[in-house]
Amino acid sequence: MTWKGPLTKIDDFRYEIPSSYKGEGNNLRMNTSAVIYANESMIGDIRADKAPEQAANVAMLPGIVGKSLAMPDIHWGYGFPIGGVAATSAEGGVISPGGVGFDINCGVRLVRTNIHAQDVNEKTIQALIDTMFTNVPSGLGSKAKVRLSKRELDSVLTLGARWAVEQGYGWEEDTEYLEEKGCLDDTDVRQISEKAKQRGAPQLGSLGAGNHFLEIQQVTDIFDPHAAKTFGIKDKGQIMVMIHTGSRGFGHQVCSEHLRVLEQAVKKYNIWLPDRQLACAPIASKEGQNYLKAMACAANFAWCNRQMIVHWVRESFETVLQNSAEDMDMGIVYDVCHNIAKLEEHVVEGKKQKVCVHRKGATRSFGPGSNDIPLKYQEVGQPVLIPGDMGTASYLLKGTKEAEETFGSTCHGAGRLLSRHQALKQWRGEDIIKSLKQEGIYIHPASFKVAAEEAPGAYKNIKSVVEVSHGAGIAKKVAKLRPLGVVKG
Repeated sequence: MTWKGPLTKIDDFRYEIPSSYKGEGNNLRMNTSAVIYANESMIGDIRADKAPEQAANVAMLPGIVGKSLAMPDIHWGYGFPIGGVAATSAEGGVISPGGVGFDINCGVRLVRTNIHAQDVNEKTIQALIDTMFTNVPSGLGSKAKVRLSKRELDSVLTLGARWAVEQGYGWEEDTEYLEEKGCLDDTDVRQISEKAKQRGAPQLGSLGAGNHFLEIQQVTDIFDPHAAKTFGIKDKGQIMVMIHTGSRGFGHQVCSEHLRVLEQAVKKYNIWLPDRQLACAPIASKEGQNYLKAMACAANFAWCNRQMIVHWVRESFETVLQNSAEDMDMGIVYDVCHNIAKLEEHVVEGKKQKVCVHRKGATRSFGPGSNDIPLKYQEVGQPVLIPGDMGTASYLLKGTKEAEETFGSTCHGAGRLLSRHQALKQWRGEDIIKSLKQEGIYIHPASFKVAAEEAPGAYKNIKSVVEVSHGAGIAKKVAKLRPLGVVKG
């Protein structure tokens, strides 16, 4: 399984697969080189995962511009590696669902509070976590408390988070602090099948399973006081809430159905690929446009999903702490997506160009002055949210101008070292929960099985991943957040 192809060290944080590499088992050539962001201590695990082969394969996509990029949390995925970033020309390039992923707009949202760690004890954290577990349906196949008509679901797919706010699930200013303000406009609900709608309607406002979570955190370190203050973090010990989930079974169904269409489009447009999982179509084609519009619907579903969860998180805090969410200053710091493709303008070889940026397990990291981030943040850059595993820490970073080399992208999390199957062989969920409790972290999982699958040892070292992003300049550290309590889906 180990990848033995060429990998040249550029500097302490970058490695390159040269464009002369032909790949395994095919005669196709790379259109550009592939750059992997990593340090020396990580590169062995990256080679062992064989994800570099996928980064090289992405470089063979028609119309790719710049480099094929892999973030420090890179690991094996479907077509693209998870942690993969690629931009294709809006005029002559392709769109590939493998560069987005099945959980379309899986993402992270951070909510601040004015509560301090010294104001809560172990029982309070447990009560908050247990109440959130009750209020936010979680686990495999979990169904939400809200039942939608077909017309209502169509509105969700068109309006995204705005629909939830209009229905009373949130505050008027919430959408200002979401990537794309919680809505992609170029949607077409006609591209969504009845089966996808049937899967999605009962799941809106639910956490789901796997690595998805609700987490109460405390700020333990502040690296950039000015940026932290701009983002609403005043001092160490401040309590925050992080939400990580996506488009649930709805996004999975949308991806699966359009993948089948694009697998046929490859033949229709005479596209040669090193891996059938990179199925794609020209962006301007009917198939490409239909996928982009369906993907936008799924992205809007995910933003709406996280918005409703924020509402119930606020209600949970109100119930346990007997105070209003407004008085506890439970505003949204930001919301980022890390499984999406978007048409953006970037500078390529000195010229501004419209490209389709695929971010698959990668987070947007726009720097100061960008008009695409809230006015309040434009001086320092957008907040970048990097969740860790439930036993270590998460990080808040800020976007940089230097990230233009990655089309404004950085890592999205720790990245798995072991598969869920391997984790189940190595750990028991009960033992993980007891071990974390001894460290002062209360876990309420949907099952013992998921606690084992998500064991901290199954993930890369989040500190190393963040240090690479920081060292490479594609996102800069602002604050470190340690978990106190976790709802695990």
